[in-house]
Amino acid sequence: MDELLMETEMSMEGAIESLEKRFTTIRAGRANPAILDRVMVSYYGVDTPLKQLANISVPEARQLCIKPFDKSCLQAIEKGIYEANVGLTPNNNGEVIILNIPVLTEDTRRDYVKQAKQMTEEAKIALRNIRQDANNDAKKLEITEDEKKSLADDIQELINKYNKIAEDKFKEKEQELMTV
Repeated sequence: MDELLMETEMSMEGAIESLEKRFTTIRAGRANPAILDRVMVSYYGVDTPLKQLANISVPEARQLCIKPFDKSCLQAIEKGIYEANVGLTPNNNGEVIILNIPVLTEDTRRDYVKQAKQMTEEAKIALRNIRQDANNDAKKLEITEDEKKSLADDIQELINKYNKIAEDKFKEKEQELMTV
């Protein structure tokens, strides 16, 4: 019984961590190397994550600098950034690629908040699925009806707790996005 609760809580914790990771891909008007996490570069015919091919640094608050380990892949990195559709235009000077982060407009900020809200809803769906699985597992346990009811209540308390955490994370991200 306690083991089921622990497994359920671990799964819910994982859903929240996944949400936080996805939030880092939404840019908030300042340079963050995490916005390039999903950029894949075709390197000798193999799709390779950008961070395995280059150092990504933040020389200024609104600028990212990508310095490849192998200068021959500069064009491929540039193409990968365009294809990833991160909303940034790479400037290639032959040695490094500079990405200037534009100031976010009010409309762009609202779009990003909508994106974050969608991610939060997806996390809540994942939490509900975890709850459903836990409840199904609880029904299969050979325990009394009162213990099953108590276990279901404990599982509901967990989902309430993690739904609140997801909402709080969304509010933090929304505050970050809407701050000029």
